[in-house]
Amino acid sequence: MKAGKLSLEFLEELLNGINVKDPRVVLGAKPGEDAALIDFDNKYLVTKTDPITFATDLIGWYVVQVNANDLAVMGATPKWIMVTLLLPEGISENEVKEIFRQLIDACDKLNVTLIGGHTEITYQLPRPIAIGSMIGEVTKDRVVYTSGASPGDSILLTKGIALEGTAILAREAEFDLRKAGVSTEVVEHAKSLLFKPGISVLQEASIACDTVRVSAMHDPTEGGLATGLMELAKGAKVGLTVEASKIPILPECSLFCSALGLDPMGLIASGSLIATVSPTDAPKLINAWKQLGIKGYEIGHITELSEGLTINTDHGSEHLPFFERDELARFLAKD
Repeated sequence: MKAGKLSLEFLEELLNGINVKDPRVVLGAKPGEDAALIDFDNKYLVTKTDPITFATDLIGWYVVQVNANDLAVMGATPKWIMVTLLLPEGISENEVKEIFRQLIDACDKLNVTLIGGHTEITYQLPRPIAIGSMIGEVTKDRVVYTSGASPGDSILLTKGIALEGTAILAREAEFDLRKAGVSTEVVEHAKSLLFKPGISVLQEASIACDTVRVSAMHDPTEGGLATGLMELAKGAKVGLTVEASKIPILPECSLFCSALGLDPMGLIASGSLIATVSPTDAPKLINAWKQLGIKGYEIGHITELSEGLTINTDHGSEHLPFFERDELARFLAKD
């Protein structure tokens, strides 16, 4: 099998073998959903685990951000995190201290408490790997499911794609980009996209829940926007149509993908929030985001399941592109 996520079909086959014995598990392992929900009286406990395997220079910071995002799209507030650090032989004490500094700094900024985890030097590991387990909470009237989208809903997207993938390429593939003719100035600016506009979606998810009735939210990570849309549709058992001309592709992303032969639609896209709302609420939410400096775009709408997943391009209606693995993973596999 190739590097990247398991296919949704195979994952669903594996998850079907799970027996949920505790009735407090409101939402367990399910393809497309971002986190699990456990009933705790008047609230839900929300839990998620996610690894960082692509990035290396800010791995401690990344692991907090991506796990917090998966709670935010459920309408939840991240509260606590446990982190497992698998470190390669030969790593220095200063490098380990830097990872912990990043962890603590990221937690402080999101008001999340690092409550424990595990560290070890791992045999034959080529690079550090961080696995986060984030815990948060949400009131029962505020929870949002990825599977909640309905035909007729508008599909909204914040910021643009692919924020995380573009920033990682700037940091991990600088030599290749420079060799392809990309200027140092553009590469350096792309590195800063991690922080401005940033890969956290906590603010825009919270604004969405405060402003309108959100039927679904999702955090497009590995496999990019195309995979995020596919996961949302599969979870809700619906179809969808998006307009290629309305999808905001960051100029740095377009340039990097052109230089390296990648497709922006399949590049890891943390930092953008997918949300579905009623068509009448879409302008209201986009305006609410705008008031706080967050760009929002209406890129398509939810359809009936029978209509499939399509994208309208200059060449007409086409199937939404499918990516067996993230474009970043495909690029790094060449090394």
